[in-house]
Amino acid sequence: MPAEALANEGVPPPASAVPVATDHPGEYDFLLRFQKSGTAKSVKSTFSVTLTKLFCQLNKTTPVEILVRKEPPPSAFLRAMAVYKKTEHLADVVRRCPHHQNQDAAEHRSHLIRIEGSQRVQYFEDVYTKRQSVTVPYERPQLGSEMTTILLSFMCNSSCMGGMNRRPILTIVTLETPEGLILGRRCFEVRICACPGRDRKTEEENNIKTPNVTKQKKKRSRCSKERTPAATSAPVKRPIPTSSVEEDDEDIFYLPIRGHERYELFKQFNEGLERQDKERKNNSNVVVEEDVPVPFSGKRLMHKGECSDMD
Repeated sequence: MPAEALANEGVPPPASAVPVATDHPGEYDFLLRFQKSGTAKSVKSTFSVTLTKLFCQLNKTTPVEILVRKEPPPSAFLRAMAVYKKTEHLADVVRRCPHHQNQDAAEHRSHLIRIEGSQRVQYFEDVYTKRQSVTVPYERPQLGSEMTTILLSFMCNSSCMGGMNRRPILTIVTLETPEGLILGRRCFEVRICACPGRDRKTEEENNIKTPNVTKQKKKRSRCSKERTPAATSAPVKRPIPTSSVEEDDEDIFYLPIRGHERYELFKQFNEGLERQDKERKNNSNVVVEEDVPVPFSGKRLMHKGECSDMD
């Protein structure tokens, strides 16, 4: 059976214009499991349970364990497909960048995902949607094992220009029948990078910090609302500022600002005010001395009506 199959009667390619990217274990309790690995710089691939995200290097195999509660039909197969995660990119087809395609001599060189270690792998491209996928027949676990394993490889970096171009992707793995019935579906995000361990550690740390930042923003917003006087029917008389009011006000107020561009504008305005206050303080400390003429050779100046010593 050939490895490349753009149209195959036994295994139809997916026909959905927008593939579903939500987990569905189904009646077989379809499940994916990744081997445990840390965040060391030497790891080739590592999976974050917290982020549901795989970090792996280019063209390095990642073992994926397939578990089911009961045995699927004999003709069932597994399909792997990549889609863009964000809504604005969901309609685009995930392909390899031209640079890596030109370096590859395989017939399926445009496919991002490959399944290694099997001669029964088939590569598909839907005639209508142009989405690409790779399939392999489901094999029952060997004696003494509860799962079967497939080897996935990703053939482009997430940062490749002309390819993913830093757009996050999802990998959808489905358990299907030849008639196109989906028995189970699992999805996970993938980042293909040079240092998977480092990137996983960084993103997990950022994910922990994000809820705390959101909590602080909500607290500041609530405090600002409490300091805002309630609206009443009668007009509020505000005191007229006079010169007796101290210039140095040490109270700090927080103002929630929506949008980064507006935030930068207010930031520049506030920096200008701070700069003016600093200049005003510096000018107030300067002592201006009157210019008094100094006589030459140490002689005292004569005032009107006085006589000199010579007289």
